[in-house]
Amino acid sequence: MSQMTDTMRVLLVEDDEDHAMLLMRCLEKCDVDNQVDHVTDGEQALNFLYARNGFENRKLPNLILLDLNLPRVSGHEVLSQLKSDPEMRVIPVVVLTTSNIEADRIRAYQEHVNSYVVKPFDPTRFRHVIDNVCRYWAEINIQSPDHIS
Repeated sequence: MSQMTDTMRVLLVEDDEDHAMLLMRCLEKCDVDNQVDHVTDGEQALNFLYARNGFENRKLPNLILLDLNLPRVSGHEVLSQLKSDPEMRVIPVVVLTTSNIEADRIRAYQEHVNSYVVKPFDPTRFRHVIDNVCRYWAEINIQSPDHIS
């Protein structure tokens, strides 16, 4: 792994229990050593990232996997808030969503998402995509020196 840490810390922000379980299984089987924290809505994601409301002892992730269609605070709102914060904007955010709607993609990139991935329906393809996402962000991408560990 080319990062300064041996383990990639991933924050999974996913409200669909089936998708979350599939993602967690894919991440377990991923060729990259990772530790996953999972939250189920945008408000929890912000609380986790800003170390408040029960998440005071969290470690910041090296990667955020973010669904767009979330309860309480939408994925777009989470993305917008993170990318407008100088301390948080260096954490890569990959939108993982079922939405292939052009307006969602355009808005996500306007909000400075690092990558936009549509979840494949085929489980084998899904695992392949997740493995590639992990491998890219853990082994190929060179992270900003400003990244908070």
